Amino acid sequence: MNTIILVAADLAAITVLTFALYLRRHRRRDLVVSYLGMNVGVLAVATALSGSAAGIGLGLGLFGVLSIIRLRSTELAQHEVAYYFSALALGLIAGIGVEPLWLTLSLMGMVLLVMFVGDNPRVLPAYRHQTVVLDRAINNEHELHARLEEVLDGTVHSATIQELDLVNDKTIVDVRYAVRSSRVSQTHADSQGHAVSQDHAASQGQLGFDQPAGALTPASEELPSTQPPASQPQQPVPTSAGVS
Repeated sequence: MNTIILVAADLAAITVLTFALYLRRHRRRDLVVSYLGMNVGVLAVATALSGSAAGIGLGLGLFGVLSIIRLRSTELAQHEVAYYFSALALGLIAGIGVEPLWLTLSLMGMVLLVMFVGDNPRVLPAYRHQTVVLDRAINNEHELHARLEEVLDGTVHSATIQELDLVNDKTIVDVRYAVRSSRVSQTHADSQGHAVSQDHAASQGQLGFDQPAGALTPASEELPSTQPPASQPQQPVPTSAGVS
């Protein structure tokens, strides 16, 4: 009975993690398939091995093997790696099953809660990470920070020079910085205003489609007359007088 409950809990948890959190925030369909397939596969293998004495050891070994396989494929961003290991952990926790049952369900809920809070766009919204190519070769740290803050309109926390090209007068820098709070609020306001303007333009376009301007007929346009021309007055026919 506990196995059925754990399987149902894992399916509900991976659905929330994949569709309610990841897909809604990042919109990458190929990783949705990867998360679902990997989670259900790990759940099946861990459930089958949970009855043996070496179940926990094989489960951890499976965790490491799948990690190596994933790292040899396409490159992932850091938040995508976090979602990947969360999906893997959910499958292992539900498949191995820890007694009592409430502890297993609590661990799965904790994984979902951490991902919900950690990947929330409202957490540290001003912090950015970017690779910047400057059109000058700058090796002075203070001058480099000043130039980056001018270009990025923010406060630079870390700047690591990746390439200093003195021949082509170019500097490639890995920058971690924070944008100013006014810029963050302005970006949010601009996004809302852009959405409102799109809705307004769509409504205006619909009105224009229903009644094109070129199809309007001017009120002063004269229409050809359909009345017949007035008849000419008939001349009286002269009669001959005195005809016998």
